Amino acid sequence: MVYMVLAVLGLCFGSFINAFVWRLHERRNWVHERSECVHCHHELAAKDLVPIFSWLWLKGRCRYCHKPISAQYPLVEALTTLLFMVSYIFWPLEVAGSETILFGLWLVLLVGLVALLVYDLKWMLLPNKIIFPLFIIAGPQALTRVAIHPSHVQGLVGELLGVLIGGGIFYLLFQISGGRWIGGGDVKLGFLLGLIVGSGEKSLLVIFLAAILGSLVSIPLLAVKRLKRTSTIPFGPFLIIAAIAVVLFGDNIVQWYNHTFLLIG
Repeated sequence: MVYMVLAVLGLCFGSFINAFVWRLHERRNWVHERSECVHCHHELAAKDLVPIFSWLWLKGRCRYCHKPISAQYPLVEALTTLLFMVSYIFWPLEVAGSETILFGLWLVLLVGLVALLVYDLKWMLLPNKIIFPLFIIAGPQALTRVAIHPSHVQGLVGELLGVLIGGGIFYLLFQISGGRWIGGGDVKLGFLLGLIVGSGEKSLLVIFLAAILGSLVSIPLLAVKRLKRTSTIPFGPFLIIAAIAVVLFGDNIVQWYNHTFLLIG
């Protein structure tokens, strides 16, 4: 039953993300306006908006103008659904009692993070209109985490270190390079993700994993000349993917590293 609920929520929020990022970019009202085709602007009926299934049924084309509908729509809906279910399966705490609040806040944060990922991939920008509201959610989540587990990563000190390290490194890079190496949006995202992961060592792990992911993507593209050395690729998606991995598997990764390389534990 839980998986069914999460699947439905994931599909619905995935559909919301697709509509939200487009309307935000086009400066449209995402609360009151009805969904429409991005090509012919025909208002979409309810049968056109069933996540994944409508795209498959219409064979990836608009019912009215027959122009292609981007595969982004079903992919984002499927990704959000998958992340909701994976989060429940691998959530590092028990989803029960007061800790259910943490999981609920995480799902809300997850929706915002996926929206940031999609927006940055499409337009190479991390909008404040998404980042700042996520801070409002991540703050109470961090305080709730400390209240429930006051000894967790040294409590509030660990949370502060996560923020300082997560954003501080990017802030220094931004200042040193004058914004050439990394954008201001990445700096704000670094502070946000540091607050979400909740410790200094996990913030470092996010940066390390993001750098590896970025290299795994960019090096092959450079090799086949799909990218040039002067090309710019968005770093935000790699940070977001790394942060999601650290939230779900960070404790295990840190324990494995300490045991394997530092001979601790």
